[in-house]
Amino acid sequence: MEDAVSKKLNLGCGSRFHSDWQNINFTSSGSEVLAANLNEGIPFPDDSYDVVYLSHLLEHFNKGAALRFLQECFRVMKIGAIIRVVVPDLESIVREYLVALEGARNGKLSGQQNYEWILLEMYDQVTRNHSGGEMADYLFQKEIANEDFVVARCGAEVRKLIALGRKTHLADQEQLNNKKSIIRRLLGVLLRPNVLREHILSMLLGTEYKALQVGRFRMSGENHQWMYDSYSLERLLEHSGFKDIIVRNASTSYIQNWANYNLDTEPDGSVYKPDSLYIEAIRP
Repeated sequence: MEDAVSKKLNLGCGSRFHSDWQNINFTSSGSEVLAANLNEGIPFPDDSYDVVYLSHLLEHFNKGAALRFLQECFRVMKIGAIIRVVVPDLESIVREYLVALEGARNGKLSGQQNYEWILLEMYDQVTRNHSGGEMADYLFQKEIANEDFVVARCGAEVRKLIALGRKTHLADQEQLNNKKSIIRRLLGVLLRPNVLREHILSMLLGTEYKALQVGRFRMSGENHQWMYDSYSLERLLEHSGFKDIIVRNASTSYIQNWANYNLDTEPDGSVYKPDSLYIEAIRP
C-alpha cells in the first residue's frame, strides 16, 4: 500500500525518530525533528502524506481533542494512506491489575509488589501534579523488588530510568562526601535568573504559589487525558473517517519494512514499550 519513497510523518516523536520520516515534536529533540504545537493542528497541507505514525501521543489529548487530532491526521493523509496509532493498552493494564489484585489478596509478596506498580501504570500519569510523579519515585528506588516485572511491562524506557536512578543515588552519595561541593552547587543554582524569579513569585504568592506550580504542570502536556482499549480506539478511528482498521503488534504493519525503522522495536528485535496497543487504519 506504500513504497520506499512514500512520504512518512512521525507525530509527537520525542526521541524516537528516523531520517526517512518527517519527524514532528512539540520541542525539537534533534536536528531531524521539527518543533510544532500539535494542539494547534498539523502544519502541513491536505493530502500530503502516505503514512502517519503517532506513538504514546493520543492519550495526552482529552476525548474531544483526540477526535479533532485524528481528523487532522486524516486531512494531511493521501487517499489510501496508512495511519498507525500506538497508545498504552488499557485492557492489558486492567487484566494485569486483576491478576496482581488476586495475588495480593492471597498474601503473595510478588502480588503485592506488582499490585503497587500496576496501580501506578493505571493512575499516576492521570493524577500526578509534578514531573515523573510517583512512577519516578518508584523507579528511582535503590532496589526494586519486582524489577523484572516492571521492565517486562514497560520495556526499554523504564530500564533506562531505573539505571538513571541508580546513577543518581551514587552521585548523591559522592556529594554527601564533599560538603564544599554541595555548597558551591547550591550557590550556583540559587543565582540562576529563573530560580530567582521563582523565589520572588513564591514570596509574592505565598500559599497560592503551589497552585501556580500545579497549574503549570497540568498544562504542560505530560499528563494522560484519556486511555484506550482496542474497542474504543477502533471506534474513534472509525468515527474519524478511517477504514480497514486492524490491531497489530510491535513488528507487524501495513507499512513496508516497518521493523527496519526501529520505532516500536529495538535493533535487537525487542519491543520498545510492551505495554502498548498498536492499531492501523487506512484513509479511504
